[in-house]
This record gives sequence, structure tokens and C-alpha cells, in this order.
Amino acid sequence: MDLGFAVIVFRTGILQLLMVAAPALIIGMVTGLIISIFQATTSIQEQTLTFVPKIAAILLSLVFFGPWMIQVLVNYTINLFMQIPRMVG
Repeated sequence: MDLGFAVIVFRTGILQLLMVAAPALIIGMVTGLIISIFQATTSIQEQTLTFVPKIAAILLSLVFFGPWMIQVLVNYTINLFMQIPRMVG
């Protein structure tokens, strides 16, 4: 395995990680932003108010995007296993 191939393997792994994590992170960030705007508007400064909606939104996003995330990771893993002979030889 040469250096160029190793860089490609690591780059695709990082891109897959970012692509799989993006939906949950974006939904959590948008939910936090909406709750922050609500808190600023109503002058409610309860710090625990942000956690429950964010957790619920992230869990719902995992339920919704979960099958897609698993499929992307399975495809990446199968592709990586198929490249093992190229890594060894």
C-alpha cells in the first residue's frame, strides 16, 4: 500500500463520517438556534430548556435518517473490505 492509496482511504473515511453525522448535527444545531431565539424573545433563561428539545430532535433525526446512515456505512465497509487485496499486495 503506497502513501497515495492510504490518503484516499483516510479521505473517503472522513468524508463518509461527515456525511453520516451531518443530518443529526444540523438538526441539533437548528433546534438549538430556535430554542435560543425563543429564550431571548421571552427572557426565559432556563438552561435545561435547551437539552430536552435537542435530544428529542436528534433522536427523531436518527429514527428518520438511521436506515440511510446504516446503508452508507455498510456500503463503505463492503468497499473497504473489497480493497484489502490491494492494500496487502
